[in-house]
Amino acid sequence: MKLIILSNRLPVKIEKDENGKFIITPSEGGLATGLGSLETKAKKIWVGWPGIYTDDEDERKEITERLNELDFYPVFLTNDHLEKYYEGYSNSTIWPLCHYFFSYIEYKKEYWESYQEVNQLFRDAALPLINDEDIIWVQDYQLMLLPAMIREKKNNVSIGYFHHIPFPSYELFRVLPEREIVLNGLLGADLIGFHTHDYMRHFISAIYRVLQLESKLDEIQLSDRMVHVDTFPMGINYETYHDAVLKPKVKEHVKEIRKNIGDESIILSVDRLDYSKGILHRLEGFGQFLENHPEYLGKVSLAMIVVPSRDQVDKYADLKTKIDETIGNLNGKYSELGWTPVHYFYRSFEFEELIAMYHTADIGLVTPLRDGMNLVAKEYIATKHDNPGVLILSEMAGAAIELSDAIIVNPNDAEEIDKSIYKALTMGKDEKKERMDRMKKRISTQTVKKWATDFVEELQAIKNQNIGINKKVITQNKLDIIKKKYDKAKKRLLVLDYDGTLSAFVKNPEDATPTKETLQLIKNMVSDKNNKVVINSGRNHEILDKWFEGIDLDLAAEHGAFYKFDGEWHQNLKEKPEWDEEILDIIKRTIDKTPRSELEIKNTSLVWHYRNSDIWLAEMREKQLVNQLMGPVSRQNLQIMRGNKIVEIKSPDYHKGSEINRLLEKDEYDFVLAIGDDTTDDDMFLALPEGGVSIKVGDFSDAAQYRLPWQSEVVPFLEGLIE
Repeated sequence: MKLIILSNRLPVKIEKDENGKFIITPSEGGLATGLGSLETKAKKIWVGWPGIYTDDEDERKEITERLNELDFYPVFLTNDHLEKYYEGYSNSTIWPLCHYFFSYIEYKKEYWESYQEVNQLFRDAALPLINDEDIIWVQDYQLMLLPAMIREKKNNVSIGYFHHIPFPSYELFRVLPEREIVLNGLLGADLIGFHTHDYMRHFISAIYRVLQLESKLDEIQLSDRMVHVDTFPMGINYETYHDAVLKPKVKEHVKEIRKNIGDESIILSVDRLDYSKGILHRLEGFGQFLENHPEYLGKVSLAMIVVPSRDQVDKYADLKTKIDETIGNLNGKYSELGWTPVHYFYRSFEFEELIAMYHTADIGLVTPLRDGMNLVAKEYIATKHDNPGVLILSEMAGAAIELSDAIIVNPNDAEEIDKSIYKALTMGKDEKKERMDRMKKRISTQTVKKWATDFVEELQAIKNQNIGINKKVITQNKLDIIKKKYDKAKKRLLVLDYDGTLSAFVKNPEDATPTKETLQLIKNMVSDKNNKVVINSGRNHEILDKWFEGIDLDLAAEHGAFYKFDGEWHQNLKEKPEWDEEILDIIKRTIDKTPRSELEIKNTSLVWHYRNSDIWLAEMREKQLVNQLMGPVSRQNLQIMRGNKIVEIKSPDYHKGSEINRLLEKDEYDFVLAIGDDTTDDDMFLALPEGGVSIKVGDFSDAAQYRLPWQSEVVPFLEGLIE
């Protein structure tokens, strides 16, 4: 078994020396560290762009051979790919979309075409390496089409995808012209991971609204497998950052920093140049602090590290110019002899130098406007030893959910940034230490190694679950086994649910009239003298009579409250219930607040239908309704039953299982089969005798022996059974 990682970049840096020879050095990014430290028996290999452009075939061959020795497999991209796939669709369309910068989004047909083409290049590079027992882990937004592309060619392989940046709300995601293709691309994975539950919730909402696929908690049901969606907050290699403070080279840097800055309090800001990082807002907040607290002039400095990124792109070049101008204005306005308010570094820092800055800083100021996680905040915490420091963190960073002991701020509010700096500077040492210790405890356990391990372990568990689900799916071989039992039997009981089983679900329940094909199937089943056929439905008995008029079969209505035997209807309840006004009022108020929902009053039950309502609103109202009904329903000795887009209130004395029990008490059968699609049908499955055949339509059910993934398969299955 292999773990095959696919990411936009390989975790290496390739350069030519003065002699024209390639120098390959490993990179130290968080992803590379996490996956490198992952404990698994699987061989780890990596597929990605090597970070260097060459069209010389000999050079490509040399690079490939050198990288293959490291278990790295390069995908060579052209300059056109880098312009349109990477700078174009990935970073000029998807990046601003996911970071809520709507006005920055650029749509160009050639960007999308290049994005598709590069995803295919990654697929083609990976396919020769993949066997069915392998684990595939696709990383991030540059490769969102890749899971489905691999699934198309390798259907049995286990595929995971992790989204390292925010996933936007549906209202923003819907503007993407290729939204449906992108979502279907991601659904090629078995496990889709996000840093926070907010991103997970937005993704599930988009799946429902764009693809009309529903989720049950964290699962999305496809025809042949479950796709799980979950959160895995990414961490850092805590020990690497914590222990680095003790290195002699770091200690030298700390002394140098203190020598240059003196006793001033240091506020540290570390970012890549990007409009999502909130750098200008941060400078405005610091400027307000200096304006409002002149007593700190000469005592506090902001050390701002900005790592160059894409500064040849107009938006980034403009941002760089504005940052330079803003810092210049602040320093020009507030500088004093021997003191500069803002120390500005537009460059990358060596690891030891950055650790020294983290360790020395009294305040870590991390205020992105939107960020998937933000590991700078965690790196800053890990380096704190004798100087506890204070972290000021944006509520828009994914890390804010874990690091609640930071001073959490709205990054758009300069006044709040001003106040948070003052709060951090005046905070007592004991409080600083308590806050920092709690955050250190958190990040020292939720490490990048744990992040990677948790993801891979869950992916493996999902693969086993999907294998189990697929074992229940009725294949031709299983149909042959069931048919052999059917043909051998002399007395058969065939119990069929209706809605979602014999009939597909429709928006208007009155449109669920049986088709000619379904009616003919029922007639064919009934015509066999060895068969007793029963429709066991939640529908009322009047409509079942109407639909199956003229066919000699038994019917059970309203979940067993009524049953038809020898052409006559019988009622399990002695008298028609009198519905409590409190219960009716609660349901009616829910209907008023839930457009396109309705109440059905049956002879023996009340049913709130919400099939046509907005799914998010309806699911919230369903929970509210059930909570409000618990008291009055309990007092009336009634039962609340949740079904497929319904909530039903009824007597607990009868259900679909009680109808099975009644039928089995009246006669003996050597073949019993029950088919249904809803949770209410589980009662029917559980009531079957040993050797009975239970078939769940649609979702997986532990109570059923077999499964048909789609309602459209039911009639063909029954036709194949009785032929």
